[in-house]
Amino acid sequence: MDRNELKNKRIAVLMGGLSSEREVSLTTGRAVARALRARGYRPLEIDVGADVAKRLLEEGVEVAFIALHGRYGEDGCIQGLLETLKIPYTGSGVTASALGMDKIRSRWIFERHGLPVPPYRVLDAGQAKQYQPGKDGPGFPLVVKPYREGSSVGVTIVRRMEDLPAALESALAFDPLILVERHIPGREIQVGILDDEPLGAIEIRPKRGFYDYEAKYTDGLADHLLPAPLPEPYYTEALNLALAAHRVLGCEGGTRVDLLFMEGEGFYLLEVNTLPGMTPLSLLPEIAKGAGLSFEELCERILLGARLKA
Repeated sequence: MDRNELKNKRIAVLMGGLSSEREVSLTTGRAVARALRARGYRPLEIDVGADVAKRLLEEGVEVAFIALHGRYGEDGCIQGLLETLKIPYTGSGVTASALGMDKIRSRWIFERHGLPVPPYRVLDAGQAKQYQPGKDGPGFPLVVKPYREGSSVGVTIVRRMEDLPAALESALAFDPLILVERHIPGREIQVGILDDEPLGAIEIRPKRGFYDYEAKYTDGLADHLLPAPLPEPYYTEALNLALAAHRVLGCEGGTRVDLLFMEGEGFYLLEVNTLPGMTPLSLLPEIAKGAGLSFEELCERILLGARLKA
């Protein structure tokens, strides 16, 4: 969309929402709105609730910047509503958004295209009660996670049998299906992508445990190494793998791809985040800054990509 045309449009930043990541989304949305104002736009901030369709129509919104995280915002729901209302929006379309949020179906697609993922097993509540690590799927240590949550919500690393029931129960509290996967004790590599081009890769080194919700949103709990200190062939491989994952899901705009690098084994692909955080501690803005893009420029670039996808 043309910059001058956009400056005359009624733009809304959609934030908050109804998911477990509501507070993070509010932080993202407010930061995006400030950045767009600094670039000469006049965005309206909308805290998304059940009346969002009514609000969009009453406010005469013409373009939506989606700053939502989690369910109803990152999973194709709000994208479908905006398509129905014919309001151009940022980021990926309905299908890519739904697939990016769905850790099970996205993995099926990654496997179909030969992209490496950790060994895993999908369990429902009944299967979880009977699960025997090492016999029915991955053994200890393993990772238990809901299949449609973000920001590591409901994720547990399990090393002992006595800790498994609580981890399964925690994940099942969020979803009727869960993933049990082999724990890869590798280096956490994140790749930022903008407009179908990789911006760079960063390595995250949590100071304790793994890169969980608290570490992601609490300053000082993880070291960020930019660019990721990988040998050049591996660095290029990380960028190429991330871009391939972004493309096979059909993503658009700004995304962040999560990888693990294991010495002697190479990379494992975890997921594609179709609406990565835009908070002061978020990784896509940090990677973009390393590529020469300020936060304000990044937000404007994402806004310029707003369109209807259906």
